[in-house]
Amino acid sequence: MASKLSIQLTRIAIVVAILALWETLSRTGLVNPRLLPPASETFATLLDLLQRASVQKDLMVTGSEVLTAFALAVPAGAIIGLLMAENRYFGEVARPLLFFAFSIPKSIFLPMFILVFGVGFAQKVGFGFFSTIFIVIMSTATAVESVKVEHLTVARSYGATPAQTALRVYLPSMLPVLLEALRIAMIFNLTGVILAEMYASPDGIGHQIAIWGENFQMKQLLAGVVMVAVIAMTFNELIRWVETRCSHWRT
Repeated sequence: MASKLSIQLTRIAIVVAILALWETLSRTGLVNPRLLPPASETFATLLDLLQRASVQKDLMVTGSEVLTAFALAVPAGAIIGLLMAENRYFGEVARPLLFFAFSIPKSIFLPMFILVFGVGFAQKVGFGFFSTIFIVIMSTATAVESVKVEHLTVARSYGATPAQTALRVYLPSMLPVLLEALRIAMIFNLTGVILAEMYASPDGIGHQIAIWGENFQMKQLLAGVVMVAVIAMTFNELIRWVETRCSHWRT
C-alpha cells in the first residue's frame, strides 16, 4: 500500500514539476510567451473553450467518430486475427501482407478516403477504422498464443464447436491480453480521426485545432492539445480499470 502511494505521489510531483517549469519558462521570458503561453493561461483558455457551444459540439462529433470507428474495427480485427490463428493456410498467406500494410504510414492513404467517401462522417470513421484494424488483427493473432493448448484439447475432445471454442476458451484466455492491446489501438484510432479532421473536415475538434494553428492562436492550440490528451488518458485509464477486473482470467 505504501509503495502504491509513493508511486502516485511521485507521478503527481512529476506533473507539477513539468507545469511549474512550463509556467516559469514563459513568465521569465526564457521562451517567447507568444510561442509558449503560460500554463495558467492555457488552462484558463481550456476552461473557457469547454464552455463554448461550438467546442462542445465538435467534441461530440469527434467522440461519435472515434467510438464508431473503434466499435467497428475491434470486432472485425479480432475475427480476422482469430481466423489467421485457427487457419494455418490463411495465416501464412495473410500475415506477411498485414505486416507490409502496417509498416506503411496510414496518412498517405487519407486523400484516397476523401476521394472515395467525400468530406464527412464516413470519411473520418473509415480512416479511423483503417488506422486501427491492423493493430487489432496482429494483437489478436499474438494473443492466441497465450491460450493454453490443454484447454483447447479438452474443449475439442468434448465436441465443442468452433463458435463455442472461440467464446468459451479463446475469449476468456485472450481478453486480458487484448485489453492491453486495445489501449494501443485506441491511440491509433484517435490519431487517425483527429488527423482526418485536421486534413479535411468541416467540424470536429481536430478541425478546430487546425484552425487555431493556422491562425497562430497558441493558447487555444495548446488548450486543444491538452483537451485531446485528457480524452486519450481517460480512455486509457478506463481500459486499465477493466483490465484489472479481468486479471483473474489469466490463471
